[in-house]
Amino acid sequence: MTSGSGIQVINRAAEILRQLKKDNSGLSLGAIASHTGLPRSTVQRIVNALIAEGFIATAGRDGDLRLGPEIQALAVAGRVDVVSIMRPALDALSARTGETVDLAIFAEDRMIFVDQVPGRHRLSAVSVPGEQFPLTTTANGKAVMALLPEQDVADLFIREDAKGDLSSFLSALQKVRETGIAYDLDEHTTGISAAGVAFQTASDEIFAVSIPAPTTRFKGSKDEIAAALSTLVETVIDTNSYFSRSTLTLATAPMVA
Repeated sequence: MTSGSGIQVINRAAEILRQLKKDNSGLSLGAIASHTGLPRSTVQRIVNALIAEGFIATAGRDGDLRLGPEIQALAVAGRVDVVSIMRPALDALSARTGETVDLAIFAEDRMIFVDQVPGRHRLSAVSVPGEQFPLTTTANGKAVMALLPEQDVADLFIREDAKGDLSSFLSALQKVRETGIAYDLDEHTTGISAAGVAFQTASDEIFAVSIPAPTTRFKGSKDEIAAALSTLVETVIDTNSYFSRSTLTLATAPMVA
């Protein structure tokens, strides 16, 4: 294999992985070939190699393909500093509220979960590190959007084809900016509600901490959950020089890619 052909294979493999990242619910070989413009036989050969290395895995009964555990492990490893810094705080939040606590990063216009502390209740909201959620219907996503410049918010709103009108959404985000806490009240998943806060790192990455719970239980503990997140902001985020919640900094910084 020549150097040029080796680079081409890497480029093609990277494009296949990018397509799976855009739709990690699962894609067929045919769909991947269509999205990438590559011959199906080429996609099959590269996918087989990526499956063998754990970068791609099959999903569901249809055998569709999605990003594999090795990719998820690499993503978590790449965020190891923030994960390790925040883990004691996540543990404390979960112990205080009894609920699941999630840490997610804003990347490629999505919220990607990088760490989680499960709740102690038998019925709890659980996601998987590496799982991707939208912004406009989630607590962590809205918390992040409240830190972004208005034009970026408008662009994201349109790209997600969000329900409702932009003006109302911007008004709701202003309340998030004032209170510091965003809510998802049965918007992303029926029966699950959540509250979240967001912050920026010194390297311009944007993370969010959220606490999801079954809506029936969330209604009675909403104030307690909000208070716990406010304490997190005051005692961990605002006291760490590596973190920032300033919209002025974000307005002049590039969005995470």
